[in-house]
Amino acid sequence: MSQLLPELDPDQVETLDLTSPTVHAEHDLSAVWRRLRSDHPLYWHPPRDQNPGFWVITRHADALSVFRDSQRFTSTSGNVLETLLVGSDSATGKMLAVTDGSRHTEVRRIITTALTPAVFDRLEKRIEGQVRQLMARALERGQCDFGDDVAAQVPLATICDMLAVPDADRPYIHRLGSSSVSSHEPAHTTTNAWTSKNEILAYFIELAEERRGGSGDDLVTILANADVRGRPLGTDEIVFNCYSLILGGDETTRLAMTGAVLALAENPEQWQELQRGEAGLDSAVEEVLRWTTPSRHLGRLATEPVEVGGGRIEAGDVVTVWLASANFDEREFSHSERFLLDRTPNRHLTFAYGPHFCLGARLGRIQLAATLTALRDMVAGIEVTGSPKRVYSNFLGGTCNLPVLLKAR
Repeated sequence: MSQLLPELDPDQVETLDLTSPTVHAEHDLSAVWRRLRSDHPLYWHPPRDQNPGFWVITRHADALSVFRDSQRFTSTSGNVLETLLVGSDSATGKMLAVTDGSRHTEVRRIITTALTPAVFDRLEKRIEGQVRQLMARALERGQCDFGDDVAAQVPLATICDMLAVPDADRPYIHRLGSSSVSSHEPAHTTTNAWTSKNEILAYFIELAEERRGGSGDDLVTILANADVRGRPLGTDEIVFNCYSLILGGDETTRLAMTGAVLALAENPEQWQELQRGEAGLDSAVEEVLRWTTPSRHLGRLATEPVEVGGGRIEAGDVVTVWLASANFDEREFSHSERFLLDRTPNRHLTFAYGPHFCLGARLGRIQLAATLTALRDMVAGIEVTGSPKRVYSNFLGGTCNLPVLLKAR
């Protein structure tokens, strides 16, 4: 059973509302992206309802040029449509994703220093064991929802390990994390999302205060006791960056893991190549990242007039880079519409590029590698037994629920 969605007519691009979660969850935009890449690589998305207009960038090369240039394309007014279209982000100057310049460099260095090779080695062993255990349980049952029963269990557990969140609190954090950026139901509202985000922030305020002066090696403790230029980080900086880890590493990795299983089921020749060891694990991970592209877009605000994609952007304009298009740009990827586990080179932009390249990229790769390895070693066959369910969001995209029958080797 395929996840094929109704394809939107590219001739209707002028009436398309890219801010609508329903558009992304219930339609295939491939033809629209092809039309924009071909005819309108810099496209002006007109105002819709209460939202102002914004620029849409769809080609890979143009996306790179925006991501490289944090001087003319700033993140400090927000980095996703939800915040950019209202003109501000409450985390500006506090959370790495919406901070530029020297402060971004300084806080990023603190977090990077904490993510040592030893930490990643420890996490890798834990993740591999957890994935194999979850896969074994799924095989015992046969029928399972891969999104809920396997993929949802791994990323948050890893992040909570890094933050030393108590086990009893983890289901609460998972529920809030998913709700703050997306929904598995179309009725989810912006109010629901903001309520969830505020509850997460309140939780980490309390945790950070508890750990000031502590000696633990978890990231909350490290941030709570770090200083920049002789001054400690503010509580708001600590909690926003804890939230950022959940935002960037929980639902996105779940979508990539679940999307990988669906792609293997729908491309049996690639599944066989993986099983036979003909497709290398490293290249397979990169192709899954490209193919699933869990973060659909990233945004910036232009600080001065600039030429991109054959057009002119003015200072103060909102600019959105659509990774869901750039990762399928035929100018960069041969046979871009095919899922090819041995694809090389593979310069996908799933983790962005430049100063804001995702800090969790290595962790995401470790989790996907563990998933593909467990599938290769433990699973003989994958059969999709029900309709895949997609996430409702204009920021995140992909399959969140996937009923499957897994057959043991």
